[in-house]
Amino acid sequence: MKTDFIKLFHHTYSFVLSVFIGFMLAGCRGELPVIESEIEYVTDPTLPKSIKGLYVLNEGNMGSNKCTLDFFDYNTGGYHRNIYAERNPGVVKELGDVGNDIAIYGNKLFAVINCSHFVEVMDVRTGVHIGSINITNCRYITFNEGKAYISSYAGPVQIDPNARPGKVVEVDVNTLQITREVVVGYQPEEMVINNGRLYVANSGGYRFPNYDRTVSVVDLNTFQVVNTIDVAINLHRMEIDKFGRIYVSSRGDYYGTGSDVFVIDSQTEKVIGNLGVAANEMCLCDDQLYMISTEWNYITGSNTIGFSRYDTQKEELIPGNFITDGTEKEIKLPYGIAVNPETKEIFVSDATNYVTPGYLYCFSKEGKLRWKVRTGDIPAHFAFTTQDFRGLL
Repeated sequence: MKTDFIKLFHHTYSFVLSVFIGFMLAGCRGELPVIESEIEYVTDPTLPKSIKGLYVLNEGNMGSNKCTLDFFDYNTGGYHRNIYAERNPGVVKELGDVGNDIAIYGNKLFAVINCSHFVEVMDVRTGVHIGSINITNCRYITFNEGKAYISSYAGPVQIDPNARPGKVVEVDVNTLQITREVVVGYQPEEMVINNGRLYVANSGGYRFPNYDRTVSVVDLNTFQVVNTIDVAINLHRMEIDKFGRIYVSSRGDYYGTGSDVFVIDSQTEKVIGNLGVAANEMCLCDDQLYMISTEWNYITGSNTIGFSRYDTQKEELIPGNFITDGTEKEIKLPYGIAVNPETKEIFVSDATNYVTPGYLYCFSKEGKLRWKVRTGDIPAHFAFTTQDFRGLL
């Protein structure tokens, strides 16, 4: 009986949504073709407490202009593929080339489109276009007190030993206007904020083999760099725990210097240790830092793959993989990670081969597979939302 009800619910919901969206788009676009989204039901509907769903930004291979947006809806158990084109039929080239970050602030959804040089701003409830912010070679985004902070390589997308320093751009989230800029290190990546200071991981990735190895510290009142912390080469991801410790990943040089995660005390702004594990992507939930690694080495011509956890309260690595049922063996290129702060479900994406659709895996907090679904090309970045996902109005 339960199974029959779920099937009926799914089919009815799909039909109503398809008819509604088709009617609206026909009125908006006349006879123009519409790239329709797809819905695949991957689990039973649930009644979530506050987190209603998960946005997934698929990067798309560089130069292919195939960045797409997906959405998993807890209320229906449905996974919606490629929702942006359908909901924004008038936007030329859709989302653009290489989606590099996604985040929510208030009722707005921000998607950083790296190689198209802009930040797309949408209604978080519908995915409908609100506006855009033009920023050259933009990378990551974070927020504080009504402002968005976006890191930028501030130059063309190309390897260049003489590449200029990057910058961080401050944007008013209401007007979407740039208010201030500050020059930081070379090719800045992810950022965290603590006690009125913005910490920026600098990679220097375009200046290979002369990587940057610093974290720039920006005072948010003066918007000036007030300190530079020497850490390690080719810095990338950042997280900060409740104790004020900042975790910053180093990608190494892909030869003799491997990836690692370093710890900075934000009070002293000094490096106080390292975890001794590789990490391409990180996600902090409560007192656990989840890390995935696809560490490429040119000497061996292969990747070293890992799924690790670190207890930030006990300050120790947790033994073993956080995937406990053996499913990690079928994940070819682990690429993105997110953890639902309510259910503690672990989401891991697989980029497969970078040029064909990837997969999203959902694991229980114990590391057991719950479901798996096909995504767009290179599923990479995630944003949980507390807003219900709506049809077009």
